[in-house]
Amino acid sequence: MNRHLLLLSALALVFLACSRDENALEPVVLSCMAPAFLKPGDKVALLSPSSFTPMENVVSGVSILQEWGLQPVIGPNVGKTYKGSYAGTPEERLADLRWALEDPSIKAILCNRGGYGTIGLVDKLPLEVLSAHPKWLVGFSDIATLHGMETRAGVMSIHGTMCSLMAKYEGKDISSLLLRDLLMGDIPAYELPAHPQSIPGKASGILVGGNLCTFSPVLGTPADATLGRDIVLFIEEVEENMSHIDRLINLLIFNGVMDRCKGVVLGQFTDCEANLDFGSVEEMIVSYLKPYGVPVLAGFPGGHGEVNLPLVMGAPVTLDVRSDGATLCFGLEGTAQSTIVTAEIPETVTANADEEREAKASRLLRLYNFVKHYSGAR
Repeated sequence: MNRHLLLLSALALVFLACSRDENALEPVVLSCMAPAFLKPGDKVALLSPSSFTPMENVVSGVSILQEWGLQPVIGPNVGKTYKGSYAGTPEERLADLRWALEDPSIKAILCNRGGYGTIGLVDKLPLEVLSAHPKWLVGFSDIATLHGMETRAGVMSIHGTMCSLMAKYEGKDISSLLLRDLLMGDIPAYELPAHPQSIPGKASGILVGGNLCTFSPVLGTPADATLGRDIVLFIEEVEENMSHIDRLINLLIFNGVMDRCKGVVLGQFTDCEANLDFGSVEEMIVSYLKPYGVPVLAGFPGGHGEVNLPLVMGAPVTLDVRSDGATLCFGLEGTAQSTIVTAEIPETVTANADEEREAKASRLLRLYNFVKHYSGAR
């Protein structure tokens, strides 16, 4: 009797093993197209797919885009709140995304801020919708979920600054200006100084990743661009302690992500508590990466710091990491190409006085509300 039970159990296990979808987590080939670059007068949608954004920041973003010669359009549901901090219900945020994607007059999407919430859209927004409407989507932090979906859909996107930070610096900071240039077709090539945690070597692959806490929970889903073969992984984080980052790096390893990496770019790890005995977060991550023998470019100014240089996600990228510095270049044709020497960029951004900035934002908000009331702008 026991032998029969053992035999039945073994057969059941064989059946389950054979019936699993073996292709569910198979690596995929990533091939992304670049959306059309913007021209003066093009419409850009301002959306809040994650957390609520104060309207004064959105209106400041409107003013900045107008200064760039673009025509900003605020999403119909921007300004709403749900359950305290979400920028509307999942259905409202999804509706704004689909509206911006499916309206042919809108040529790009600029997110107002990150926060939390895009993970709730993964199973509601088919990749086919993104594929059918290729246009630049810009943002970082929680927007990494959407970058992953765009990459899996075969469309490049931009990891870069958003309305809230553009408003803070009135669009005059290097992050905003380089984003403007990139949207218009000026492709950056970055030259970086040496970093003690960099690992020399050369690598080429498709750039994926972003905020670690955002892209790691969607492993195995349609938002998982780390399933791509021959990837270059970009990682940044904010306000997470070392032990949590350690846990997520191990999660990537367990899921085979590092086996698919040709190279790694470490961005900023802002306000991350050192609760383990490492000299830095970079040192801890590199201790896991060394056995893989891939080049690591550490210290890229991208993430939650004051300087957040734009990166083209889903684009072919080439790393050349040396003992005396590094370069990061995109295999992307534009209208121009500019070399950005990051060592020449100030570590802190000089902005106007808070009082002057807040007064300007207040004036813009009053003007916006006046126009909205009398012309039905929204």
